[in-house]
Amino acid sequence: MKYERIDRISHEIKRELCSIIPGLKDPRIPEVVSVTMVSVTRDLSYANVYVSVLGSEKERAAAIEGLNSAKGFVRREIASRVQLRVTPEIKFMLDDAIEHGMHINEILKDL
Repeated sequence: MKYERIDRISHEIKRELCSIIPGLKDPRIPEVVSVTMVSVTRDLSYANVYVSVLGSEKERAAAIEGLNSAKGFVRREIASRVQLRVTPEIKFMLDDAIEHGMHINEILKDL
Protein backbone atom coordinates (compact mmCIF):
# COMPACT_ATOMS: atom_id res chain seq x y z
CA MET A 1 0.00 0.00 0.00
CA LYS A 2 1.37 3.41 -0.95
CA TYR A 3 1.40 6.29 1.47
CA GLU A 4 1.89 9.19 -0.91
CA ARG A 5 -0.17 11.57 1.22
CA ILE A 6 1.91 10.81 4.32
CA ASP A 7 5.08 11.37 2.29
CA ARG A 8 3.80 14.74 1.05
CA ILE A 9 2.86 15.80 4.57
CA SER A 10 6.26 14.69 5.90
CA HIS A 11 8.00 16.69 3.19
CA GLU A 12 5.88 19.78 3.88
CA ILE A 13 6.54 19.60 7.63
CA LYS A 14 10.27 19.20 6.95
CA ARG A 15 10.23 22.26 4.70
CA GLU A 16 8.48 24.34 7.35
CA LEU A 17 10.79 23.10 10.12
CA CYS A 18 13.80 24.20 8.09
CA SER A 19 12.44 27.75 8.22
CA ILE A 20 11.22 27.66 11.85
CA ILE A 21 14.26 26.18 13.64
CA PRO A 22 16.78 28.93 12.73
CA GLY A 23 14.45 31.49 14.33
CA LEU A 24 14.42 29.78 17.73
CA LYS A 25 16.06 31.86 20.45
CA ASP A 26 17.20 29.04 22.75
CA PRO A 27 20.97 29.32 23.41
CA ARG A 28 21.29 25.51 23.50
CA ILE A 29 20.33 25.29 19.83
CA PRO A 30 23.29 26.05 17.54
CA GLU A 31 22.91 28.11 14.39
CA VAL A 32 23.51 25.12 12.12
CA VAL A 33 20.88 22.44 12.67
CA SER A 34 19.94 20.28 9.68
CA VAL A 35 16.60 18.52 9.49
CA THR A 36 17.49 15.28 7.74
CA MET A 37 14.17 13.45 7.80
CA VAL A 38 10.61 13.71 9.09
CA SER A 39 8.62 10.56 9.65
CA VAL A 40 4.88 11.03 10.23
CA THR A 41 2.75 8.15 11.50
CA ARG A 42 -0.14 6.93 9.35
CA ASP A 43 -2.75 8.47 11.65
CA LEU A 44 -0.88 11.83 11.62
CA SER A 45 -0.67 11.92 15.41
CA TYR A 46 3.13 11.87 15.74
CA ALA A 47 6.07 13.20 13.74
CA ASN A 48 9.59 12.00 14.44
CA VAL A 49 11.98 14.71 13.33
CA TYR A 50 15.57 13.60 12.78
CA VAL A 51 18.09 16.43 13.07
CA SER A 52 21.83 16.53 12.57
CA VAL A 53 23.91 18.79 14.77
CA LEU A 54 27.66 19.22 14.36
CA GLY A 55 29.65 19.46 17.56
CA SER A 56 30.57 17.44 20.60
CA GLU A 57 28.28 14.87 22.16
CA LYS A 58 27.40 17.31 24.93
CA GLU A 59 26.46 20.04 22.42
CA ARG A 60 24.29 17.59 20.46
CA ALA A 61 22.46 16.46 23.58
CA ALA A 62 21.89 20.09 24.61
CA ALA A 63 20.58 20.92 21.14
CA ILE A 64 18.07 18.04 21.22
CA GLU A 65 17.02 19.10 24.72
CA GLY A 66 16.51 22.67 23.51
CA LEU A 67 14.52 21.56 20.48
CA ASN A 68 12.31 19.28 22.58
CA SER A 69 11.65 22.13 25.01
CA ALA A 70 10.51 24.31 22.10
CA LYS A 71 8.32 21.65 20.49
CA GLY A 72 5.08 23.31 21.67
CA PHE A 73 5.99 26.53 19.88
CA VAL A 74 7.19 24.61 16.83
CA ARG A 75 3.95 22.60 16.69
CA ARG A 76 1.87 25.79 16.90
CA GLU A 77 3.90 27.34 14.07
CA ILE A 78 3.43 24.25 11.90
CA ALA A 79 -0.30 24.29 12.64
CA SER A 80 -0.53 27.86 11.38
CA ARG A 81 1.54 27.18 8.24
CA VAL A 82 0.36 23.70 7.18
CA GLN A 83 -3.37 23.17 6.79
CA LEU A 84 -4.07 19.84 8.50
CA ARG A 85 -7.03 18.70 10.54
CA VAL A 86 -4.68 17.41 13.25
CA THR A 87 -1.17 18.73 13.74
CA PRO A 88 1.17 15.89 14.72
CA GLU A 89 2.97 15.89 18.06
CA ILE A 90 6.65 16.46 17.35
CA LYS A 91 9.57 14.53 18.80
CA PHE A 92 13.10 15.59 17.90
CA MET A 93 15.70 12.85 17.56
CA LEU A 94 19.41 12.99 16.84
CA ASP A 95 20.55 11.67 13.46
CA ASP A 96 24.20 10.63 13.27
CA ALA A 97 24.14 9.79 9.55
CA ILE A 98 26.16 12.84 8.46
CA GLU A 99 28.83 12.30 11.11
CA HIS A 100 28.96 8.60 10.22
CA GLY A 101 29.35 9.48 6.53
CA MET A 102 32.18 11.89 7.32
CA HIS A 103 33.91 9.18 9.37
CA ILE A 104 33.64 6.68 6.51
CA ASN A 105 34.93 9.31 4.09
CA GLU A 106 38.01 9.84 6.30
CA ILE A 107 38.65 6.10 6.40
CA LEU A 108 38.43 5.90 2.60
CA LYS A 109 40.85 8.82 2.23
CA ASP A 110 43.37 7.02 4.43
CA LEU A 111 43.24 3.97 2.20
